[in-house]
Amino acid sequence: MLTVALLAGMLAAGPGAADSWRDKLDWQDKEAVVTTASDGSYMLHGPFGQRRIGAQKLVSHTASPLFDGLFAMAQDDLRLDSVQAIRDDAFDHGQAIPCACFETGEKWHYVWTRDLSYAVDMSLWRLDPQRAKASLRFKLSDVRAPGVPNGLYAMQDTGSGGSWPISTDRVVWFLGARHLLDDAAFADETWRALLDTLAQDRRYAFDESFGLYRGETSFLDWREQTYPEWTKNNVAFIGQSFSLSTNVLHYEALRLAAKLAPRRGESAAAYETQADALKQAINAHFWRADRRMYMSYIGGADHPVPYEAYDLLGLSLAITSGVADPVRAREALAAYPTWEAGSPVIWPERKDQPIYHNRAIWPFVSEYALRAARLVNDPARIEHELRSLMRGAALAGSNMENFELATQSVHVDEGPLSGPVVDSPRQLWSVGAYLDMVIQGVFGLGEDGKVTPKLPVALVPLLFGDGQRISLDLGGRRIVLVRPAALDGNLLVAGGEKREGNSIEVALKAIRVDAPALRRDAPLYAPATPAAPKVTADGKQWRIQADGDLVLYVNGERRGAVRDVTLERTAAQQCLSLTRVDGHGIESLHSATVCKGAEARIGGAWPRTWTAPASGRFQLSLDYANDHGPINTGITAAVQVATVSCEGAQAQPVVLVLPHSAGRQRSTTGGFEARQGQHCSVELAPGFNMSYLSHFAHYTGGQGGDGGPLNRAEVGDMLIAPLAPGSTAP
Repeated sequence: MLTVALLAGMLAAGPGAADSWRDKLDWQDKEAVVTTASDGSYMLHGPFGQRRIGAQKLVSHTASPLFDGLFAMAQDDLRLDSVQAIRDDAFDHGQAIPCACFETGEKWHYVWTRDLSYAVDMSLWRLDPQRAKASLRFKLSDVRAPGVPNGLYAMQDTGSGGSWPISTDRVVWFLGARHLLDDAAFADETWRALLDTLAQDRRYAFDESFGLYRGETSFLDWREQTYPEWTKNNVAFIGQSFSLSTNVLHYEALRLAAKLAPRRGESAAAYETQADALKQAINAHFWRADRRMYMSYIGGADHPVPYEAYDLLGLSLAITSGVADPVRAREALAAYPTWEAGSPVIWPERKDQPIYHNRAIWPFVSEYALRAARLVNDPARIEHELRSLMRGAALAGSNMENFELATQSVHVDEGPLSGPVVDSPRQLWSVGAYLDMVIQGVFGLGEDGKVTPKLPVALVPLLFGDGQRISLDLGGRRIVLVRPAALDGNLLVAGGEKREGNSIEVALKAIRVDAPALRRDAPLYAPATPAAPKVTADGKQWRIQADGDLVLYVNGERRGAVRDVTLERTAAQQCLSLTRVDGHGIESLHSATVCKGAEARIGGAWPRTWTAPASGRFQLSLDYANDHGPINTGITAAVQVATVSCEGAQAQPVVLVLPHSAGRQRSTTGGFEARQGQHCSVELAPGFNMSYLSHFAHYTGGQGGDGGPLNRAEVGDMLIAPLAPGSTAP
């Protein structure tokens, strides 16, 4: 990779000095070469073999046939992803479903909410708006369940523990839809779906005490890869926890509602207030000052511990959305580690997991990082992500789903840890990412039509060579970037522009920005997660025993090193977990949580009654089993609403989620208040889950689909525990 000093030497060398990536790329004994033909087509040769790429509608003209050919290849990948029918084995028994949509990739012939929405947000909204709208419409649904109020909702696809509200990132739909609102009919649908989806998430996934939305990290939905191993067969923790990316997506959806409300003759005040409060809560709970980064997720309200887990998508979205202020944005991006081939989607990595999200580069995440780097004027990061995108596409001969971190290979053989475990060519969000990298990342074309290039000076040899201009033809519009006479900085930005007809010529100027070097000193792996603490009664104390030098957390607070310590036994619930810290100061993920304290177990017919032993706040959960689907998929996470009615007080609803389980376990928890001696009655009624949506009448891969809606579990005891005074638990 070029340094500014090396670049200066190359430029001084005069004609003939060139970036080696002009028409050939060499990487770890692998080579990719592009040749051009007079008819505007390209031939790409690489480790995959060869691929002919026909002339395309959009054309870049740079000094690099490799750059121009890969842009053409991304368009060809998009052509292949543009279909008239879609299919998936879990829907309509694998039969084709007519839809002029984008399919997700060579191996994925369906439309998935998050893949599609991120791809549309990056570039597909401008390249094929009609197909983008048709695809997005496919992911909206009304309600089919009798007796349930109707609405129009963005869909959460099949997923962890039976889908929503264990996973709650379906609001990403609005990230894509926001670009397409010049169509009145589509804008009407978007507005209705936005109001209904936000209201539903506010009821079932929002935690008032923390001001955050619960649920899984967006995109990182293979729990063993990124969450502790003990969540493999128990995802209630994930449904109880809070994630950065999903909360930022809700912030973006609330901002869109505030923007659109006045156009609909409604007040924006409520949405503005909610968005502002959510932004403050994200910064209060996810920012880790000692690391200068936002954590990927934190524990739930019952044990809100920090996690030494970071992800590039969540961080980049926090920056591009404005959730991160300029100072934190620069610090967080600078602190996130990189490797020579690119930036990992999570950090630190897991030694015990195969390559997929773990130890991997995902091009669409790299493009969001490039967007973040442009926003904070970080030339080294812009160059790094751009080269990573080019290298991956060139060596694979397509815009792949993901790559191994160190080699940027589509497969590394490491026995049971081999991977990437799954890797599809022409993955839709990777295609959208590459197209966005060229159109916005290099040529600077924003959604507003303004051209604001931010090109690292280190890319001048690659893109300009000995020439003075590069251009992008967009089928009726042309952007020309003119190289400055002096390259006495590290970033090229717009210095002036001329317009003539549909052509805009931007004269670049070099500026010097104070940007950090890429972080290359981070250790790769986190230490192993320890076993749960051993907690035993010892008179008036709880004795906590741990194997090795570990760190104890109690009710979300770090208590310090532990081998054999005691805690006072109280009626109030105390939740404990352990972490391990390695020689680099990196902390492991938390052990499974152990909670101790007085707890009432109440069975029998509903309603169930209970008398408060003291005044204060109490936590409610259920012992249950949900065998309506496997842990990793389905649409039948049972969502129940417990209504707590204590004499003389207003009824208090408590939302409980009972995801797919491996045997009996505890549901998510919720809180309510009671006074000493108060008699309380608890009713239990179904809430809402994804099986209620009309779309899932086509689901034939599991229960709750074509057999009809299903929102129930086998419920055992009701569990009520007192919380410590001042507890922030719900």
